[in-house]
This record gives sequence, C-alpha cells and structure tokens, in this order.
Amino acid sequence: MNKFFKAAAVAAVGLALTGAAQAQSALNEILSSGVLKVGTTGDWNPMSVRDPATNSYKGFDIDIMTELAADLGVEVEFVPTDWKTLVNGVVAGQYHITGSASISPARMKAAGFSESYISVEIMPFTAKENAGKYADHDAINQPGVKVATTLGTSFEKLVRDWYPNADIKVVEAPARGYQEVLAGRADVFITSNIEGSTLAEKFGVARVEGAVSRAPTPIAMLVPQTDQVWINYVNNWVKLKKTKGFFEDNKAKWGL
Repeated sequence: MNKFFKAAAVAAVGLALTGAAQAQSALNEILSSGVLKVGTTGDWNPMSVRDPATNSYKGFDIDIMTELAADLGVEVEFVPTDWKTLVNGVVAGQYHITGSASISPARMKAAGFSESYISVEIMPFTAKENAGKYADHDAINQPGVKVATTLGTSFEKLVRDWYPNADIKVVEAPARGYQEVLAGRADVFITSNIEGSTLAEKFGVARVEGAVSRAPTPIAMLVPQTDQVWINYVNNWVKLKKTKGFFEDNKAKWGL
C-alpha cells in the first residue's frame, strides 16, 4: 500500500470513529428524543429540593438544568436518585447529566465532570443549644461524640478522615445527617457552607465557630466519562453562561 492509500485509510478510519462517537453521544440522543434527563437527589437545599406533594423540584441546580434544556431546545426530565447511586446512574445511562456534585478523585474514576461554576467549603454544625460545647475540630474528634453523615456522600469520607476517634453514625438517604442532630440522635454533622446557611435559617442549627472550614471543593455536573462530544457541549455551555452572568444571577437568586 503506497503512502497515499495509507493516508486515505487512516483518514477514513478517523472519520468513522468520529461519526461513531457522535452517533453514540448523549447529545444526539437528547436532540433526537427531545428530552434532557437529569439525575437529582432533591435533598440539597437550596441546590435541589423536591416537593413530595407535587413531585416537583426547585433550586439552584434546577434552574441550571432548565436553562440548559431550553438552550438545547428540549424538555427537561428530573430523574430521582440518591447520593450513593448518583455516579452509577450516569454511568448506566439512566440520565444524561446530574445536578451539582463535589468533584472528587473517587467519582472521577467512573464519571466525567463539567467545568466548575461554584465552590463550597465544608464545616461542622450542631444543635443551637450545643453551639458552645465544641471549641474546634479536636473537640469533635473524641470518643462519645456522635457525628452523623449520609451514606454515599462526599461528606461520609470527610467525616471518617476528620473524626476517626468519634462515634460515626451513617444513615441512608433519604435520611440526612442533620436530621439525626435535630432528632437528638447525634451531636454533630458536617455540610457545605451553602446548605449550612439554609439549615441554620430554617432549623436553627449552629456552626461550630472554632472549627475552621476545611476542604474547599469545586462542584460541577457529572456526565458520562467517555462521551467527549457531550462533555464539550456542556463545558462550552458553562463558559458561555459565565460570560453572560447567568451563574452569578442564579447564585444571587438563591442566596449563594
């Protein structure tokens, strides 16, 4: 085979592979079906909150996904999921994308992420009446202190890393760590500054003031790891919306 035919063969294979990737992309499926499927937990206020009476959702994430669907010219369908199966759902194709999730090495092993558009800081909270009981992280990391966390969340690993000497109580969704504290079954839970401010306003929980915030973490949307066509679309959409001030406006709307 001469050089000309070799080059032509390589080009043909490249075009075929490109075509196959596009044909298999979530983007093509979304456009052909007219539906963007979004995995969301509905339990992260003010990011994604589900109203069980109407089975409807509201929040920062919900506005993002509604805007993404509008720009795609399709409908949006919110698919219920929970934190322990969030990654599995996008890998298995149960939904095309997720709402916001902390970027972590464990999740990156199985799924891709969009560009980040907001960051969070993680800190401990307790019941308001116990606000002065724990001076710092060391005071929490003691035998007999019950620290609650939800299975499958990024918080679960942080709790185990930060407070190995404490009594760690892991609950499964839809139960949440903060609910254990409110019910008196645990002393402390950790969450983001985003959710913490909402819970403080709604339920009167208090931040452990002496425990400095830890693990500043960018958050983004989960997408199928190998779907570069879809990843490129989402990333460029995020960049475009940043330049137009969409994310900043949405943060202001939800008090972030």
